[in-house]
Amino acid sequence: MTEETPLAAGFETLPKDRWPELAAAALNRKRPPEKQFNGEQAVERLLTKTVDGLTIQPLYRDGHKPLGRPGLMPFTRGTKLRDPQAPWEVRQMHATSDAEATRKAVLLDLERGVTGVWLHTGPGAVAVEDLPKVLADVYLDLAPITLSSVEHDRPAADALMALWAERDIDDSAAAGVLGYDPLGRAAREGTPAADADFSDFIDAGKTCLARYPKVRAGVVDARPYHDAGAGDVEEVACAIATGIAYLRAFEEAGVSPAEAVSQWEFRISATADQFLTIAKFRAMRRLWARVTEACDVPEDRRGAVQHAVTSWRMLTRDDPWVNMLRGTVACFSSAVGGAEAITVSPYDAVWGEPDVLTRRIARNTQILVAEESNVGRVTDPAGGSWYVEQLTDDLARRAWEFVQEIESAGGMAAALDANLIADRITAVAAERDKRLARRAQPITGVSTFPNPSERSLRESVPQAVAKGHDDLPGLFPRRDSEMFEALRDRSAAYAAKSGHEPAALLVCLGARREFGPREMFTANLLGVAGISTRAIEVASAEALSTQLSSPSEPLPNVAVLCSSAKVYADLAPDALAALRAAGIERVLMAGQEREFPVNQDSPGDRPDGVIFDGIDVVATLHTLLDEMGVAR
Repeated sequence: MTEETPLAAGFETLPKDRWPELAAAALNRKRPPEKQFNGEQAVERLLTKTVDGLTIQPLYRDGHKPLGRPGLMPFTRGTKLRDPQAPWEVRQMHATSDAEATRKAVLLDLERGVTGVWLHTGPGAVAVEDLPKVLADVYLDLAPITLSSVEHDRPAADALMALWAERDIDDSAAAGVLGYDPLGRAAREGTPAADADFSDFIDAGKTCLARYPKVRAGVVDARPYHDAGAGDVEEVACAIATGIAYLRAFEEAGVSPAEAVSQWEFRISATADQFLTIAKFRAMRRLWARVTEACDVPEDRRGAVQHAVTSWRMLTRDDPWVNMLRGTVACFSSAVGGAEAITVSPYDAVWGEPDVLTRRIARNTQILVAEESNVGRVTDPAGGSWYVEQLTDDLARRAWEFVQEIESAGGMAAALDANLIADRITAVAAERDKRLARRAQPITGVSTFPNPSERSLRESVPQAVAKGHDDLPGLFPRRDSEMFEALRDRSAAYAAKSGHEPAALLVCLGARREFGPREMFTANLLGVAGISTRAIEVASAEALSTQLSSPSEPLPNVAVLCSSAKVYADLAPDALAALRAAGIERVLMAGQEREFPVNQDSPGDRPDGVIFDGIDVVATLHTLLDEMGVAR
């Protein structure tokens, strides 16, 4: 018999209401008496606000209401129990215009673990007339085929149905999604949503209801809103409001909500924010279940089928290998959140069409999550977590408030045309941009820990053309890292023209224990813009003057003082004077402005600026590049 070890023995059991007091004690360390927090202030200090207004508590201490079960109202925990042998559809996207290359890639994917094919059709992607060639080796009675289109949905949908007929595929075996999404297209292209034509979508839906029980006519694609900068609240709300609009359109065409709900899936972006992604999928199902309940849809049809796609907006051009980590977290979160189909974007997607290796890594990410981590064997593994349950509730409530606002404006089409959606997304994106620029929301490998000497993954990056309409601004796709990539592009263009990178001199004062942290911080910060650094270590102003008088290579026109407040008090004024005498035009200091002592001999001579954690990195570095003579 195994003897239990009482791990908590000897520790005092504290009541829950003691936690704020203990949190305050931790935060008050090293704070002066006049700035001490009480318990309530400490908890307030530890709160986190998302860009779309959700509040993340530092500690969740209370239980939750009964959880319910997967496959039952309100479907928060999933539309059904997960099949451990096939927990979700591993859906790989193909969008290459080379039909033969796409045919080979599709076949290789299906041989290596992919269970569903997603073809993006139209100019620059898979040509509609090439669908028979691309799918020549695919068993169409086994593999679901999902379509999306650059321009027109109907030709691709008609071509796929014709292919099913030509191959003599039994109607009950054909499976997939035809890809109609009229409101999503209007949002993506910036065309008036009031002019969106629902007729092809509805006709396809009627055909699917009559002939193809495993085929959905369309999709509610929330990615246009996410890629334009929407938060999770806005993405969920826009998806629900679009679904409501489609229910109305089908009902007006004589298709009841009970039948119409089977004719689209919801396509949602998954990000590297693990818990918000999990909560987003759970909250969206809950809201859709309530909508369909109000439409008298039978309970067994109220579960929202979800297709998770790892976020394009979170991908980075620079240090693209980190995208593998982002994709893995997003895939895991989608699985935990209960998505029925998952697409992981290859880590080099920003650089154009993926190659064999990057496509392999993308599909194997899902297979590893499903089979080796055993996530695929559990339904709603996050269910019951106080944090996840509360986050799901909060997100659902905030999203429903926005759905009501959209409905009050006349529905999704009217809200798009009135710029209600664009204005809300613009405000959320502006708040995110502030956090990104100040690195409160860091991007690993780009805004933090960059590699300025990194070689490009490929020779050039194709630039996506964002379509729009003069009267409908705001819904233009933009990746989070673009503001930092613009800095790197300035430096790269300068280096190509001048033969050398823009550079700064790091003047490290005192011992390494004094200057080391700020030297690393400064080199990291300047590296965000591709500015190279050269450091000199000196213990006195005289030693600095000596090194500056006979440099081993030309001095840059920018220098940064790096050390502690204690050393600055002794050496900073004289070091600044030595740098001025050496002709260095701009001198910055790593630290707070108050740390620079007044120079009695020259009280007005102070550094030209300070850099510290929390500054607007983008604005600071653009200004610095301007002063270095680097063209915009």
